[in-house]
Parts: sequence; C-alpha cells; structure tokens
Amino acid sequence: MKLFYSPGACSLAPHIILRETGMACTLVKVDLGQHKTQEGGNYYDLNPKGQVPLLALDDGTTVSEGPVIAQYIAERAGRQDLLPPVGSPARYQVLEWQNYITSELHKSFSPLFDPRFDAATKTLFVEQLGKKYKYIDSRLEGRAYLTGNTFTVADAYLFVVTGWAPNVGVDLSQLANVQAFLGRMAQRDSVKAAWAAEGLAKAA
Repeated sequence: MKLFYSPGACSLAPHIILRETGMACTLVKVDLGQHKTQEGGNYYDLNPKGQVPLLALDDGTTVSEGPVIAQYIAERAGRQDLLPPVGSPARYQVLEWQNYITSELHKSFSPLFDPRFDAATKTLFVEQLGKKYKYIDSRLEGRAYLTGNTFTVADAYLFVVTGWAPNVGVDLSQLANVQAFLGRMAQRDSVKAAWAAEGLAKAA
C-alpha cells in the first residue's frame, strides 16, 4: 500500500493508525501547493479531489477521506480496539466522534488557514472552535481517550486537528482535559514514529 500525505496535515491521522497496526505501507509526500507527488507526478491524476490523504491499495484501487482510510486500516488489521466490531454500541460511539471531528472541528479550522478570509470572519471561527473544545474537554473528564480508556481511530484524528490550534490563534491552554489528552497522545510510540517519518519538528 501507499499513503499519500502532506506533513502535519490531516493525513497524519491515518498515518498514526498505520503505525499503531504495524501494517506495511510506503509513504508518498505530496506538495499540495503544486499538486505534485515527490516523484514529480500530477497528484490530480491519482486523486481528482486534490486532497490528502489517499491510500493506494495493492490491487490499484484507492481509498480517500481520512476517517474512511482509518476505518479501512483498522478493519483490515483486525484491530477491534481501534474500531469495535459492527453492531456493537462502542463502534458507533467511535464513528460518532469521527463524524463530529470532521464536520465540526476539521472544517472549522480550514478558514483559519485561508488568507482570503478577513480577520472578523476568522475571529468568529476561533470563537466557535473554543465552544466546541469546551464540550470536548467536558467529555474527556475522567477519561484517557474520547470513548473511555481505550485508544481508537477517533483519538488520532482529534489529536491531529487539535495540533493546528496554536498556529491559528485557537487558545486551548485553559482546557485541562484537552491538554492532558494531547500530552498522553504525544507519548505514544505511533505518534513519535509518524512525526519522525514526516519530518515534523515535534519528532525531536
């Protein structure tokens, strides 16, 4: 398999899940500004959406969208700790969080990276994110991870998008449970390995 990624982007989440499972996968870096792969290929030829991540399977088919890729990896690896089995209430708790992170957090961060949005608009998104993270902080009370004491695919996703906060003016420093979660995640071997492989400063 090949995982097409951009360092520190949302593709880091399925990358962490790959490290958790130990599944063999080749990383292919994508320049999202030029939409070129590290070999110089046109990334649009592989993914017409032009976004990362993209997982290319051994049979030539591809899977896009980070939460779906994470689900595929967990299921292929048979890791029911990362994503519980079909029909179990625990599975739908994880998927509920995946959907929340996608729709309420990930997409709320996007305008903060876009220079076309003015300061007033960005302030609105920062305020909205602050409210949403207060909710998450309350749900993390007494828990190591989002659904309890077991790490799941949703935790990797939350960790990655929350890591963008300091760069775009979203102050989460007063949210003790969120900060404890981030610190806990940063100590996972899978996170350290993914950081190192993507050449991120935190790997040091």
